Amino acid sequence: MPADAVPSSGPPPRGRFAPSPTGGMHLGNAFAALLAWLACKSRGGRMVFRLEDLDPARSRPEFAEGLLRDLSWLGLSWDEGPDVGGPYGPYRQSERLHLYQEAAERLAARGLVYPCFCTRKDLRTLASAPHAGEAGPAYPGTCAGLTPGECAAREAAGRRPALRLRCPDEGVRFVDLARGELCLSPADLGDVAIRRSDRIWAYQLAVVADDAAMRISQVVRGDDLLDSTPRQVLLFHLLGAPTPEFLHVPLLVDEEGQRLAKRHAALSLAALRDAGVAAAAATGWLGFAAGLLPEPAPCRAEDLLPLFDPARLPRGPVMLPSGLADRLRRLS
Repeated sequence: MPADAVPSSGPPPRGRFAPSPTGGMHLGNAFAALLAWLACKSRGGRMVFRLEDLDPARSRPEFAEGLLRDLSWLGLSWDEGPDVGGPYGPYRQSERLHLYQEAAERLAARGLVYPCFCTRKDLRTLASAPHAGEAGPAYPGTCAGLTPGECAAREAAGRRPALRLRCPDEGVRFVDLARGELCLSPADLGDVAIRRSDRIWAYQLAVVADDAAMRISQVVRGDDLLDSTPRQVLLFHLLGAPTPEFLHVPLLVDEEGQRLAKRHAALSLAALRDAGVAAAAATGWLGFAAGLLPEPAPCRAEDLLPLFDPARLPRGPVMLPSGLADRLRRLS
């Protein structure tokens, strides 16, 4: 499959923030959000805020409100979103389920989807098998050859299937603005899950259906999502939608090299704000971490716009210094 992306020199992009309302926003989330905003707005683009709240067990309204509050405090704005509306709403995935059903039906009509009855234990066994990553795909199509009768028998026994997309015979190539062209072989792709056995639509399908429907042309996100990109590029291709340009940005990590997570509560934007850290101090430090400033200095997000260049971003994880919250308070 040829690499396909909107050229970085093209028309003003449509970028997006797409957080999940399953917790508070920490500096690592803010770092990716700031860079997504800079990449879009430095080219005169429009920014979309979308809440990826597909999982009802983890998504909460108070987390959604916190995300809106945190990004606004940081000085980031959006042109479309759940609070301001826009031409491509609604901007909550939980209100867009019909789009994912339609996308799955289009794929199924082409014979590209099959039910998968593998349990979580089965999948864990595949993932932990010796040389599993070298010998074949993440999911090798165990259920791909089941007959309709075999599927019916499993469902009659109370087993609920997930839905999987058949792996293509050709690899997937795409362009990352920082890394250039990347390629993944069919063996590396595996048969992508597009709906879970509990009937919740999988992230891979939902994000592609949404980006296509919302005319998103630029996706900026953390390096931890790089492995998802080839699968999403494949889905864009199969659904006949233009592939956005991608930029995967480095992660912020702690002193042990672990990416920031909920356990780093002191580095959440809410905790920093409550501790007296000024938004300009946080923004200035993030700009320094991105290689846009020679040293940490208070600034606004818009001050970084003329400095933004994907080529200036670090090529690996950025380690946070110890006592960062205290440093940010002194910088405020």
